[in-house]
Amino acid sequence: MPTLILLRHGQSEWNATNQFTGWHDCDLTELGEAEAREGARLLADAGIFPDIAHTSVLTRAIRTADITLEALGRDQIPVHRHWRLNERHYGDLTGLDKAATRDKYGDCLLYTSPSPRDQRGSGIAGSWLKKKGGGGG
Repeated sequence: MPTLILLRHGQSEWNATNQFTGWHDCDLTELGEAEAREGARLLADAGIFPDIAHTSVLTRAIRTADITLEALGRDQIPVHRHWRLNERHYGDLTGLDKAATRDKYGDCLLYTSPSPRDQRGSGIAGSWLKKKGGGGG
C-alpha cells in the first residue's frame, strides 16, 4: 500500500521576518536548509524512502524537496511541480508583517480562511483591508 508523506518547506526568508508570504517566491534560509536535511534524517530513520515527489512551483518548496531527496539518496526520482500545491494567496496582505497586521486589524483577519475565489488572489483580503481603511489597491 502506498504511503503519503507530507513535508512542509523549511523556513523561508519571509518566514524568518514574520511576513505574509503566500505566492511570493522567496528562498529558504540556512535554517530552512537545515530543516530539510533534518526532515530527510527523520524519514531515513523511519525507513521511508519516496518513489515520487510532488511540490508547488515555489522555490522554497522545490529546494526543500531537492535537499531532502538528495540527503536520502533519492534525487533521481520523478518530481512533479504544480501551482495548485502553492501556499494560499494572501492578496494585499502579501509582504506585510504579521504582528503589525494583527495589531492594526485584529485576529479576525489572520484566522479567516479565504474562499476558493481568494486562492486565485482576487478577493477578500484586499476588500477586507479597504473596508478597514488600509491596504487594497
